[in-house]
Amino acid sequence: MNILLVEDDYTSRSNLKKFLSKLGHHVVDCANGQEALNLFGPEEFHMVLSDINMPKMTGMELLQEISSMPEARDVDVVLFTGQGNMDSVIKALRLGAYDYLIKPINVNELAIIVERVAERRALIKQNRALSEKFEENVRAATEETLSELSRLKMVFARAVGLETFNVYSDTMKAIYERAIKYHSDRLIPILIQGETGTGKELIAKIIHYGKFDKAEPFIDINCATLSSSTFESELFGYEGGAFTGGLPGGKKGKFDLASGGTLFLDEIGEMTVDLQAKLLRVIQEKEFYRMGGLKKIKSDVRIICATNADIEKKVKEGTFRQDLYYRLSVGRFVLPPLRERKEEIVPFAQTFLRSFARKRGKQFMKITNQAAKILISYNWPGNVRELKNVMDSVTFLHDDNVLRPEHLEILRCIQRNELATENLRPFIDPECFSLPAEGLDLSLFINRIIDQALKINGGNKTKTAQFLGITRRSLQYRLEGK
Repeated sequence: MNILLVEDDYTSRSNLKKFLSKLGHHVVDCANGQEALNLFGPEEFHMVLSDINMPKMTGMELLQEISSMPEARDVDVVLFTGQGNMDSVIKALRLGAYDYLIKPINVNELAIIVERVAERRALIKQNRALSEKFEENVRAATEETLSELSRLKMVFARAVGLETFNVYSDTMKAIYERAIKYHSDRLIPILIQGETGTGKELIAKIIHYGKFDKAEPFIDINCATLSSSTFESELFGYEGGAFTGGLPGGKKGKFDLASGGTLFLDEIGEMTVDLQAKLLRVIQEKEFYRMGGLKKIKSDVRIICATNADIEKKVKEGTFRQDLYYRLSVGRFVLPPLRERKEEIVPFAQTFLRSFARKRGKQFMKITNQAAKILISYNWPGNVRELKNVMDSVTFLHDDNVLRPEHLEILRCIQRNELATENLRPFIDPECFSLPAEGLDLSLFINRIIDQALKINGGNKTKTAQFLGITRRSLQYRLEGK
């Protein structure tokens, strides 16, 4: 699609343009509404993505101008704004905006909206071709539509992290084949158990997307990042006047957004018992009430849950409902840690090594036998995610045609730090702070610290945030940006 991006903040505009371009779209950007209007005519746009609050001409005014232009009658306008401008958002939707986003923009939500706009435009194009009653035009337009939709689905899947699923062991092959089978039956709830970094969300997406034959919504919610007071409204939505501070017109919840698709509940073990009862009722009855609502709403949603907690222990302790556990266990996956799949370590390392080397223009292609032995002997507490991070770090710090033992000094640093943690004493190893001459990727090492802190705190994000001295929102922001 041809997308017109209107944003007065240069950094935000540049980042959004790069992301949309990676999705395969042609993006023209400008800094204000007047510049945007001047671009219509010389170019044809299918979608306009605009900030609401801008100098000279607001996004609202731009929307009104576009709505009155004959040459822009099929353009879909998506506005974005800060949390404090919800009244403007409601007004924009009434004026004909296709959708809206809240700053800071979540790229997964943006990708979903762009996907829907592209699918809508493809269907409009197909319908127009049909109305002309020319069989050759219909056939050509249909083939083009299907081809474009297929391409967009694949690009979108990569954008949200669902790349080619590499299977290097019989265990993971069996799990992959089961996930594909469950894709065809949306009525079966799924529970995915496994340590942090084993790929629980990836399996959830394979169950949802199958072999990319559908592009229904995949909506995720982390049960550990929301308080019990806000979780119910996020999950089920609320009617206007349900509570003080809510939107006058109410708000749809995650169940509404996931209609026809999948709702992925990560860290389900952190959900309160009372909400567990309501979730169980939705699973069984296929309907729910919004907060403050009197009307039952039908639910057409696949439920996939994931946890790194010992759910069986929580059931015995009474902190997780036994009936919900049994209901979710109908489709239960247990992902073994990487240390129990040692045959996968070197193939995964090779894949990540080559990928990051291409990204950074480095020469790495192979792994020496000595380096392979070091990789296999390491325990990998952070599983595949940790292995990926290590290969990222190696290709940043070094360049060679093969991975050698000296390139894996980072593993020895990690092991020393883990030993210090087990001894419950502060530990800083000066050898781990040698800096490369070309500069330092600070984000990479911050992510490494966060991974270690999550491991220390058993994957609990609230405790991890307290451990690091930051807010849970800040921690979640860092995790989403990894």
